[in-house]
Amino acid sequence: MLRKMVRFATAAAAVAVAIGAQAQSDTMAPDVLVKNVTLEVVDIIRKDTDIKAGGSVAKKKMIGLIETKVLPHFNFQAMTASAVGRNWGKVSADQKARLNEEFKTLLVRTYSSALTAYSDQTFDFRPLRAKATDTDVTVNVRVIQSGTQPVTIDYDMEKRPNGWKVWDVRIAGVSLVANYRTEFDNLVRDGGVDGLIKALQAKNSSLDPAVASTPAAAQKK
Repeated sequence: MLRKMVRFATAAAAVAVAIGAQAQSDTMAPDVLVKNVTLEVVDIIRKDTDIKAGGSVAKKKMIGLIETKVLPHFNFQAMTASAVGRNWGKVSADQKARLNEEFKTLLVRTYSSALTAYSDQTFDFRPLRAKATDTDVTVNVRVIQSGTQPVTIDYDMEKRPNGWKVWDVRIAGVSLVANYRTEFDNLVRDGGVDGLIKALQAKNSSLDPAVASTPAAAQKK
């Protein structure tokens, strides 16, 4: 259940934070950014026939969408440091760079496999409760699903010189970063920092649509 919630959170984060116009997003209020981008990206998914068809082509297009519209709006360095937690002090500069890249790739791969599920959802954007001078806010969204209770999603965002950035996502109160912190802590305990990096690399390879579509990968399944 928790793993499904994490997948839901990562996909929702991708939908709610992506935006095409970098210059505009630098000055846009965080709640307006979330709302505008959510509607824009869902509209793209609904209209793109390749994405709707599914398969490796759809996954590649989703990855491209995420890389161009989502990545600039996440503070991956802060997210990685928080996910690694107490072990961050043991990590060398080279390992930090590798962890940051692998963690970023992991989230992108996860988004690409789950984002299309949101084309039929509707969203209730809650009023932002923050002062104009605040630099750390939480944007609240409810995902409305037919036949079930709405799911709450909280986007923790901080104001940076180049715009608002997401540093954590909470689905029904469960923190994405905190959930990964538990998993990463166990991996470091068992195999050290290099073990964590190798585990992330293996996971990313398994989620790579280019790898998954090869005959060798199909035989392993």
